[in-house]
Amino acid sequence: MTSQVSSPAEQADGAGGAVVAGQRTPASPGGKEVRRLDRVIIRFAGDSGDGMQLTGDRFTSETASFGNDLSTLPNFPAEIRAPAGTLPGVSSFQLHFADHDILTPGDAPNVLVAMNPAALKANIGDVPRGAEIIINTDEFTKRPMAKVGYQTSPLEDGSLAAYNLHPVPLTTLTVEALKDFGLSRKEAERSKNMFALGLLSWMYHRPTEGTEKFLRQKFAKKPQIAEANVAAFRAGWNFGETTEDFAVSYEVAPATQAFPTGTYRNISGNLALSYGLIAASRQADLPLYLGSYPITPASDILHELSKHKNFGVRTFQAEDEIAGIGAALGAAFGGALGVTTTSGPGVALKSETIGLAVSLELPLLIVDIQRGGPSTGLPTKTEQADLLQAMYGRNGEAPVPIVAPRTPADCFDAALDAARIALTYRTPVFLLSDGYLANGSEPWRIPDIADLPDLKVQFASGPNHELADGTEVFWPYKRDPETLARPWAVPGTPGLEHRIGGIEKQDGTGNISYDPANHDHMVRTRQAKIDGIQVPDLEVDDPDQARTLVLGWGSTYGPVTAAVRRLRAAGHPIAQAHLRHLNPFPRNLGEALRRYEKVVVPEMNLGQLATLIRAKYLVDAQSYNQVNGMPFKAEQLAKVLEEAIND
Repeated sequence: MTSQVSSPAEQADGAGGAVVAGQRTPASPGGKEVRRLDRVIIRFAGDSGDGMQLTGDRFTSETASFGNDLSTLPNFPAEIRAPAGTLPGVSSFQLHFADHDILTPGDAPNVLVAMNPAALKANIGDVPRGAEIIINTDEFTKRPMAKVGYQTSPLEDGSLAAYNLHPVPLTTLTVEALKDFGLSRKEAERSKNMFALGLLSWMYHRPTEGTEKFLRQKFAKKPQIAEANVAAFRAGWNFGETTEDFAVSYEVAPATQAFPTGTYRNISGNLALSYGLIAASRQADLPLYLGSYPITPASDILHELSKHKNFGVRTFQAEDEIAGIGAALGAAFGGALGVTTTSGPGVALKSETIGLAVSLELPLLIVDIQRGGPSTGLPTKTEQADLLQAMYGRNGEAPVPIVAPRTPADCFDAALDAARIALTYRTPVFLLSDGYLANGSEPWRIPDIADLPDLKVQFASGPNHELADGTEVFWPYKRDPETLARPWAVPGTPGLEHRIGGIEKQDGTGNISYDPANHDHMVRTRQAKIDGIQVPDLEVDDPDQARTLVLGWGSTYGPVTAAVRRLRAAGHPIAQAHLRHLNPFPRNLGEALRRYEKVVVPEMNLGQLATLIRAKYLVDAQSYNQVNGMPFKAEQLAKVLEEAIND
């Protein structure tokens, strides 16, 4: 393989496609050369039944334990089992790991592992010239190739001449390695992903003990299958060490300078969000209640929280979306931290109950893991197209705060922040994550419990208002003068009986009211409560007094920041800001936007944040949009932003 040195712009984030070559080191004990790299992007691709997600997850876990910075992009079909060998059935897992701070899963793989013709055809367009391609030659027979439109074999027709091709009969080698286990050929073939994992683990000097332990635990009830997978994994490692086709292996040193001191683990966005919800309930000293209906890509939160009854977590898998949020709102009325999890189609069904929560003014977290729409749309693909639904998707004036995490690890902090707002201001809160964050992973510094915010609340315990005749009574809508939050009265508390329901209430007393003036007052008060929520000022990163600002929100943080790093390394001044709070906006947002001649807003929708910015601040924000189910690429954004700077 010919080594390449990346440009300074590529080195700034390592999100590009080039492999950065470092110094050569002495040969390995097997006599093979070892080269040091500062980053690598690997993509495992195969049929949806080939175990690519498991393979990528195991490689990621060992990479995290080794101490590299990393970012992942799982990509899989929506069908539980798509037709074998077809393009719609291709599943892939991309991992970018480095010896320095990185922000994205990478634009293009340096190494593609293709388990069949469909995997090759679906991914070859992303692979740069000179990259390495490892192909399972056993699958490149006439019928599988014809399924995806190959008239001739790409292994023989010269179409892959621009790549460093490694043809490996993965299936045959796996079956041969497991011949003494007494398995059928079909059973043995299922371990070919472990053979591939062993080979890649050898190529990049990944630890092996964790994977072997994992396999024995995963198949503890089937020890023969467990040992067969371990044997396949070891066979892949040994194949790399002994075959002449792989003359070089690579080292990527730990990212010792990328992280502050602390204890780290690899974490996905949905797992971080689950832990954030548990931490919020503990910091608030409230039981956590999740009312949810399974929906991709939010179901993992339900699965995870169901494991933590020891923390006072109760999970309810409802019969539908409406029942899920109804139960969560009922739990909030009863004094719990109520949460419901869903994706865009589920939000549409929950909208009436969200409006009820606005009227009742009870704390409730609505976690929306966004996916491609409309309707059923693209269940396993990412999008940011629920912002306007979260902002306005209810009848009447029903304002709801919106919080959006920016990275998988940041989902933990965003959950705490959303809980803070809900509990302090007695309001439902939207937490807008998306499929890219939910399924992707990165290192996460485990926080010290002492550093977590105090979220404890005081329930109403007695009368809070004195009538003209001196009688002390409880008014359920008498507000805190600072937050405008109403008291939270737990049912069954003597003397605190009050009306609930969705019909408009009288200010203070909570009695049903159809008075026009009272309705106007209550609508404006609920809006004022949301407008008055305390959120941090927007921080603008502008070291060079730029004329152009790029403004992002949610999961665009990684690609946008990577693009900004590239541009600055190439000498282009550009400012960057990123929004976590989308309702209310930071108080200094308008002032910050007006300091720049141009404002560019990249979004995975058709311009929803840009629409809000233009309407509220009369700023000519320029949209750059993508709705193809995939996150932005850093190179793509860098070109767009460079054009905006030079225009």
